[in-house]
Amino acid sequence: MSNESDMRLREAVFHHVSQLRRAGGGVVTAHALNQGLVFQGERIPIWSQQKGIFRPKVLRTPGAALSIQTSFQGPYDDQINREDELISYRYRGTDPEHPDNVAMVRAMEFRLPLLYLVAVAPGLYDPIFPCYVVDARPEELRFILAVGEEGVVKPPPADPHADWPLKVYITRQVRHRLHQRRFRYLVLNAYSNQCAMCRLRQPPLLDAAHILEDRDERGLPEVPNGLALCRIHHAAYDENILGIDPDYRIHLRADVLAEVDGPMLRYGLQELHGERILVPRRDRDRPNPEYLAERFERFRAA
Repeated sequence: MSNESDMRLREAVFHHVSQLRRAGGGVVTAHALNQGLVFQGERIPIWSQQKGIFRPKVLRTPGAALSIQTSFQGPYDDQINREDELISYRYRGTDPEHPDNVAMVRAMEFRLPLLYLVAVAPGLYDPIFPCYVVDARPEELRFILAVGEEGVVKPPPADPHADWPLKVYITRQVRHRLHQRRFRYLVLNAYSNQCAMCRLRQPPLLDAAHILEDRDERGLPEVPNGLALCRIHHAAYDENILGIDPDYRIHLRADVLAEVDGPMLRYGLQELHGERILVPRRDRDRPNPEYLAERFERFRAA
């Protein structure tokens, strides 16, 4: 396949996945991805659920990868390179000359866009494209990726630091989206899809609330740093109208307790004072007491 045909295939893949994402409300399923797409009369696979780095046989020349994917069980730190705020992607294995790693280097050398499929739930992916390999670090066994402007498929400048502020800005947006999707799934699943305070069981009205914000280096999207809260109680928690102590007990701010208003204030907030929150069954999923204590001190100060 010529370089021109290679680029046309990538554009077709991005268009196809864009349609799948639109139909799936922002995400695509493994089943849909497994169907591949028809390109120039031939059905072409666009990913491999078993391999992180994928190059279909039709792309023997120049031999560049077409798509990469992450496992839902994979570590979050594999996704973000905090040093330069771009995306970090691990080599396959420890041999830089493995064909899959070489395929990534080819994508970098020819400045070809990739489809990056990030697992946000089992069998569910958030597709990121176009994505470019801007650096290969064999000594660290990782590649550095930058996200391009969606809908703009063209080779990036030869200098990987060109348009750096734009690359960082787009990648930050992508990071936030990936962070929220994955975090929400994990937290709501741990809390059996109900609010930890009022027990509301309506997932469209539930959020995954952070205990320590994601701007804190400890504020990773992990269940012990999260609470499943309905939107009312999430807002009340963030605004320090209520707090949760390390023993999982709810406290209302004194002025809110003294206020006289309608039934929402009485039943939705005031009667929670002194109650304990619902916590996940598994100890490892329960809120981190140190994080709760730190956050509770902020509530008391407020």
